Amino acid sequence: MTHSGKPESVDVLIVGLGAAGGTAAKVLSEAGLKVVGLERGPWLKPHNFSGDELKFLNRPYLWSDARLNPRTVRMDENSQAEEIPFSMTPQMVGGGTVHWAGWFPRPSESDFLMRSLHGDLEGASLADWPIRYEHLEPYLSKVEWEFGCTGLDGANKYEPPRSTRYPSPPLPPTRYGKKFYQACEKLGINAMPIPQAMVTTPHKGRDPWNWTSFWNGYGDPSTTKSTTLTSFIPEAMATGNFELRAECYVREVTVHPNGRAKGVVYIDSEGREVEQEAKLVILTLGAIESARLMLMSKSSLFPEGIANGSGQVGRNATFHEYLFSTGLFDSDEPLYGFAGNYISGGSFEFYETDENRGHIGGALIGASHMCHAINWEFPSRPTWGSAAKDADLKYYNHAMKIGHTLHDMPVESNRVDLDPDVKDAWGLPAARITHKSHPNDLKLAKWQVDKNAEILMAAGARKTFPTYMEAGRSTGNTCHQHGTARMGTDPSTTVLNEWCQAHDVNNLFVLDGSSFPTATGVNPTLTIMANAWRCAEYIAEVYAKGGEGHITLEPLRSDPRKKRSAL
Repeated sequence: MTHSGKPESVDVLIVGLGAAGGTAAKVLSEAGLKVVGLERGPWLKPHNFSGDELKFLNRPYLWSDARLNPRTVRMDENSQAEEIPFSMTPQMVGGGTVHWAGWFPRPSESDFLMRSLHGDLEGASLADWPIRYEHLEPYLSKVEWEFGCTGLDGANKYEPPRSTRYPSPPLPPTRYGKKFYQACEKLGINAMPIPQAMVTTPHKGRDPWNWTSFWNGYGDPSTTKSTTLTSFIPEAMATGNFELRAECYVREVTVHPNGRAKGVVYIDSEGREVEQEAKLVILTLGAIESARLMLMSKSSLFPEGIANGSGQVGRNATFHEYLFSTGLFDSDEPLYGFAGNYISGGSFEFYETDENRGHIGGALIGASHMCHAINWEFPSRPTWGSAAKDADLKYYNHAMKIGHTLHDMPVESNRVDLDPDVKDAWGLPAARITHKSHPNDLKLAKWQVDKNAEILMAAGARKTFPTYMEAGRSTGNTCHQHGTARMGTDPSTTVLNEWCQAHDVNNLFVLDGSSFPTATGVNPTLTIMANAWRCAEYIAEVYAKGGEGHITLEPLRSDPRKKRSAL
C-alpha cells in the first residue's frame, strides 16, 4: 500500500457525513472552525437519482454492499454468527437522509425518562437520559426550520411543547391515507399527518416539485426531500471552512501518548493510506459503525478500543424493528399505492405506556402503501409465473398497511463487537451483532400489530394479515441504530457525557444515535440531528474556547405524559 503525505492538521475532523455529520459540519464551519469531513462512500448529486425501482431497491446503488461490508448476527454469545445484511445504511455523502422516507417526528418528553417512569425492568438496562426534552427542544426547532419539514400545527393532541410552528404544510392525503383517517375517526383515535423531512412550499431556495411515491429507498432528483446532501453540507462548504473528502475509509482513531485523540488513519479513493490529525475528532458513522471503529482503534492506552474503559462500547444496542398489518380491500376504487407519497397519516394514540396492555412503552403508527410494482409486499404472494401476475392484478391496488417502529428495550448483552472470523473487503473485522429481543419487545410488537389490524378492519378491509416479530430476534429491517456508546454521568457505566464527549478521551465526540440511552419510539433522525446541533454548538461556543459545561437536572415533579402542546 502506498502512503500519502500527511495533510495539515485542522480544528475538527468529522468521520461520516450523514444526518449527524452533516449537521455538525454546518454548525462548526459556520462558527469559524476549520473542519474536514471524511465519508466512506461516494458523493452523488441529484442528477444521479430517479424513480428506477430496480436500480435503487434491488441493487446496492445507495445501500451498503454486504459482499464488501459484511455483518454477522447471532442471538447470544453461545450461538454461531451468520452473515446477514443487518441494518445496512447507505454509505455515501448524505448517508441515510438520501434514501429515507423522511419520517420526522419529535420524541416525547417521556422518552428521556424511561427508568424514572418505569423503574427497573427485569432483563433490561433502562436508563434516563442526562438531558431532558426541554434541553433538546430549541434544537428540534432549529433543525425543522433549517432542514425543512412538513407538519400540521395542532393536529397531534399528544405532541410535546414546541416553540415554533411547522415550516411547511403536509401533502394532501393519499387514498389509503383517507381510509386511515376515516377509520381513526370511527374508532375515536387522534390521527394526523406524520411530520416528514420534505418541503411542499418554496423553502430556502428549494423548489418542491417531486411529489411521488418513488421515495422510500430512492434518492430525490429535486430538492423536495430534505437531505444533508443538498442542504447542510453545501451550506458548510459555502463558508470556506469545510473540506469534504469522499470515498475515504477510516480504519483507526489514533491517540497521542497523553491519551487524547490525535486524528485518524484512512484509505483514500486511490488506495493510499493517509493520516489526518485534528484538535478534535467527531464520529458520526451510525451506532454500528461508530462502535466498530472505536473497538478497532486499539492501542497500549486503550487495549479494548478507544474510550472503552467502561467496557460499554457496543453494548445496549437497539434497532427499531418495523412491523405492520396488511389490509385487503374489495372496493372497486383502487388505492393507487404508487401515487402520492409513501406515508400518509399517523397517530401517537398508542405511544405512551398503558399497563393494561401488558407492556411498557408504545409506538407511533403510520399508514402506507405496499411498496412498488416489482417489490411490493403482500403475505404469501406468489413470486413467479402466472400466479404472481394474477396476484399483482388482483391485490396490488387494493391493499395497504399500517406499520410501526418498535420501541425496543435496551439490554446490556445486546451489542456490537468485532467478528473474529469474518473480514470486510479491506481485511478489517466485520461488525458482529448479538441481539435477542426483550420479552417486552415481543408483547408490544404483537399488541400494536393486532391494533393496526383492527384499524384496517374499521377502514373497510375484508381481510387482514399481521406481520409479527420473529420470536426472539430482530431482522435489522430498519436503519435505526442506537445505544452503543451511551451518554450519562457515570464513567463506569456509560461512554459519553451529556455533550456526547467521551469520558476517557475529552477531544473525542460521538454525535450519532450511539449516544441514546434508550431507543425512543419514534424514527430517530430528527432527535439525532437536534442532538448533534446541540453538541456542536457546545463544541464551538464552550469547548473550543477552553470552557467546560454541565447540565444539572431538576427533580422530576410531575408525569410529563399528562402534558399537551400549547401551540
